[in-house]
Amino acid sequence: MWNIPVIRWGKPYESLEKKTLSDFRTGEPLAQVDQAADGMVRRDMRNASAARAALRQIAPGDLIDRLKRAGELYLQADLPLGNGRQSPHDFVRAQAATTGLPEVLCRNNMQKNQFVLSQMGTILDALTRGLDLNILSRGYGMESRSVMVSYQAQSPILGAVLPSNSPGVHTLWLPVIALQLGLVLKPGSQEPWTPYRIMSAMVEAGIPAEAFSMYPGGHDVGGALLNSCRRSMIFGGAATVQQYAGNPGVQVHGPGFTKIVFGEDTVDRWEDYLDLMVESVCSNGGRSCINCSSIWAPRHADKIADAIAARIGTIEVRDIEDPQAELAAFVDPAMAEGVWGMLQAVIQRPEVRHATESYGDRFVRLPHAAYLRPVVMHCQDPGSEAAQQEFMFPCVTVVNCPQAELLKRLGSTLVCTAITDDNHLIASLSDATEIDRLNIGAIPTNRLNWLQPHEGNLIEFLFRSRAYQRA
Repeated sequence: MWNIPVIRWGKPYESLEKKTLSDFRTGEPLAQVDQAADGMVRRDMRNASAARAALRQIAPGDLIDRLKRAGELYLQADLPLGNGRQSPHDFVRAQAATTGLPEVLCRNNMQKNQFVLSQMGTILDALTRGLDLNILSRGYGMESRSVMVSYQAQSPILGAVLPSNSPGVHTLWLPVIALQLGLVLKPGSQEPWTPYRIMSAMVEAGIPAEAFSMYPGGHDVGGALLNSCRRSMIFGGAATVQQYAGNPGVQVHGPGFTKIVFGEDTVDRWEDYLDLMVESVCSNGGRSCINCSSIWAPRHADKIADAIAARIGTIEVRDIEDPQAELAAFVDPAMAEGVWGMLQAVIQRPEVRHATESYGDRFVRLPHAAYLRPVVMHCQDPGSEAAQQEFMFPCVTVVNCPQAELLKRLGSTLVCTAITDDNHLIASLSDATEIDRLNIGAIPTNRLNWLQPHEGNLIEFLFRSRAYQRA
């Protein structure tokens, strides 16, 4: 069994309070995770500047090279974890066993994280619009137009309160080390595996251990982290988004409400895009904010719903070790039961038809876990609450909506794939401030371009542009 310590600026710390992580199928203990306290976080943050100082001893280009090496180690090597070393195979098995995500999807998410680490130079070049990273390091320098520019780091570290639902979200904080900022992480309660493994890979690749702190713990630890770090990010639901709305020091990653939109000019050819819709809904077990939650069409919504239901309604529950597994388990059956209860209330609305009803039970209770099989709904009213739902499994609402009403009905949207050649509609969607990522054409919502920002540019969040002159 793994003994996973708190990490305080690179040094392991064993606490009296521990949490046991077990295989949800058998109850077998897999790890004892030391638990941090909120006061510990607040005390440690007094020394946050030392993390940035250690990283500034290494040139940004060298850090990028080391991150590339870290990506290789993360994917392939046996790496330190607490009281032992963990192979990639053991990592995948442990992650699947505590989160319910199938092993094949755990391996896929490893590839995502490794890709971002391997392409860090290109990604940062895009996010900084080609700015020399040495300018961020020094705080000032000459731009390509022979103009003196200055960028001031708003914090020596980035704090992050991490989730357990999908290991792919860790790509969002990976660039921070190359920017010479330390990392202070609160791992997800069921998924400490990814942040610890990434940290170990980075340290093995030559990145100073004192740049990292890791604080497993309860909600009080997350609160202390957010209050103590001048820049931080958090992942959560709608309540979390509302709680931190307007706080410039916290970047919130909440529900995506990701959408596919058909224009009048393309909707009659909807069958050509069925594969795209299915992939957008079902990839990564439906657990990502970039999974499609609703599809908006001026006509044929009923046919689209039935066609998607025929494709995904038959997906069955499989063991997490099965290479064909597509659904993630809810390791807390009560959570699945609660989600199913909320979903039943939506399905029973008069304007909603449950298109997957004939494909068998959607809620599957097992002895130690529960599953929700894919749900497809057809909604005839674009103003209905049912049109603005998101759940943590493959669930999609196909909405009847005239094109003229589309923009006032869409609402908050992380990713919008617009299948249209209508220039007027494209221009309107481009101007829509509630859409974060806009895809024009046949691009599945889950296929991100890593050279573009995701829910806000990390550079703009961590650095401030200011006037700077030297005589």
